[in-house]
Order: sequence, then structure tokens, then C-alpha cells
Amino acid sequence: MKYRDYYAVLGVARDASPEAIKKAYRKLAREYHPDINKSPGAEARFKEINEANEVLSDPEKRKRYDALGANWKSGQDFTPPPGWGDFRRTQSGPGGIRFEFGGSGGDFSDFFSAIFGDWEGATRQSAHSRRGGSPFADFGGFDPTGGMGGQGFTPRGRDYETHLTVSLEELFSRAPKTITLQMPNTSGAGSQARTFQVRIPAGATEGTRIRLSGQGEDGGSLYLNLHVAPHPVFKLNGHDLDLSLPIAPWEAVLGAKVHVPTLEGTAVLTIPPGTQGGARLRLAGKGLPNKRGTRGDIFVTLRIAIPKYPTPQEKALFEQLARESSFRPRNR
Repeated sequence: MKYRDYYAVLGVARDASPEAIKKAYRKLAREYHPDINKSPGAEARFKEINEANEVLSDPEKRKRYDALGANWKSGQDFTPPPGWGDFRRTQSGPGGIRFEFGGSGGDFSDFFSAIFGDWEGATRQSAHSRRGGSPFADFGGFDPTGGMGGQGFTPRGRDYETHLTVSLEELFSRAPKTITLQMPNTSGAGSQARTFQVRIPAGATEGTRIRLSGQGEDGGSLYLNLHVAPHPVFKLNGHDLDLSLPIAPWEAVLGAKVHVPTLEGTAVLTIPPGTQGGARLRLAGKGLPNKRGTRGDIFVTLRIAIPKYPTPQEKALFEQLARESSFRPRNR
């Protein structure tokens, strides 16, 4: 099998901090998320990113992985040392955030399994034995949330994990959200629809992991990986929001007070005289609430807009300005 450089997958140095790894993972996960990126190869890349995060975000797994040494190169053949497969007997719990999606399964690469042991495979085999058939027989190629934004879930022992997609407005209001999942019957035969009321926790944002205790199998948990749907106005950046705002040339030159959309209606933004196109202004405390009890900001990027079809009078005024103005933008 071939060695996998998980640090290269996430684009971080081998001595990267947990915060740097988390930041790199979230950036790449958003870029290659199957709800957003439909290009060929995105799904495989998304799995690779999640596998790298599964290892590097867990201190014990990272330590075990680093024991291979820094001299391994991507593409080299790898043979696991004796005893490495025993790791599966000590691994428990759902570990770090990992996304799974319908039809493609959640299997790790052979390289991952060789190092850490196929503990998820053992779990699946156990489930297979209990139910007398494939534990994934009921999960192939469908949306388990019935159109509510989920992407297929994979049993993890007695825990289950899926996606929960919400709008930016739902994330801000934290209104309870109803989702319906097809989950295995406790008898082990077939599946049944189960409905859950989910309240978004305070400070949640893209990538937040929500635990519904006791909602898995035999008292296990249901984990929901939060994904925020693209918004027509705002771009989400942690707890901050970015938006682009067009302004007229005279507003940029003379200054103005303009109304800006927020998640709570509109707010007044003061544009200083002489503002240049591309300037970035801040509306403090108008973003999403965070865990500290404060709120992020809205950052407004200004772009100067001109009339596409000026009236004869407007054209005459611009011509007059061109004749009388001493301003030379390329000679400053």
C-alpha cells in the first residue's frame, strides 16, 4: 500500500498546532463539501481531507502516525510494524468530526486501516452479525433527512452521525429544527423513520458538531455535523459575515449614510468622504453570536457602481466633470 502524507493533504507543517490543523481542515471541508462542490474528484478529495483530519486532530492518533518518521515520502510503499493493528481494541467513541455521505460509505484507506486497525470495520461486522445482513443495506443512495439537508449516516458502533444543513437565518435565530432520519429498528430488521427536534446550540457555526445523547442505538448518541447553506447576501466566516455593497460615485466622493442589510433588518453605515472602491468597513456586533456571549461583525466591502445607461443629462454632467476636474487617477 502507499504511504499517505496527511500533513500535505491539509497543507500544514508537521509541527502545526491543533488550531492550525482545525483551521486548515474547516477551510478545505467547506471547499470540497459535496453540497457545494460538484466537480469530478471532489468527493474523493473530501474523503481524503476527512481521513487526514481524523488522524491529525486526535493527539493519540497523530502521535502514532508521527512515529512513522518524517522521512517517509508520498508514494512510498508502506508495511505496518507488528502490533499496530491492535489499536482498534483501545479506540472508542466517535473521535473527531468526519462527514459521511450517501452511497459512498465511510471506509478509510488501506493505509489508515493498516496503522490504526479497521476498528470501524469491526464495528460494522458486529452490526452485520446482530442483524443477519449488511448493516448498510438500508442506507444506500438516499437522503435520510427526507429533504431536510442530510447526507446519509454511517453507524459507528452504537452511535450515528449525519449532516444537518441550516440556513443562516435559522442559525442566527436558533429556532428548533425538525429532521427525519431513516434509522435501523432495534430488532435489527429493516429501518424506521424517526423525527427529532434539534435546537441549535449557542455559538454554533459552520462545522459545529451537535450531540443528541441517547438517540443512537442501545443508548448511544446521534451526532449532527452542522453545515450552513450558501446565502444570497452574506458570506459566513466563523461568526463574522461579509457582504459586498454598491455605492454611487458621489457617495464615495462626498460621503454618505447608507442602509445595509443585517440578520435583524437594516443598519446605517457611514461612508467617509473620499472612500475608495474596495474599502472594507465594519458594522461591529452585527454578526453571529459566539460562545463568549458576544457577537461577530459584519464586514462591508464597497464597490463603486456607475449607471449602465446614463440619461442625456447624467452623461452631460459626467462630461462636464471630466472637463473641469483636475483629478488624474493614474498620475497620483
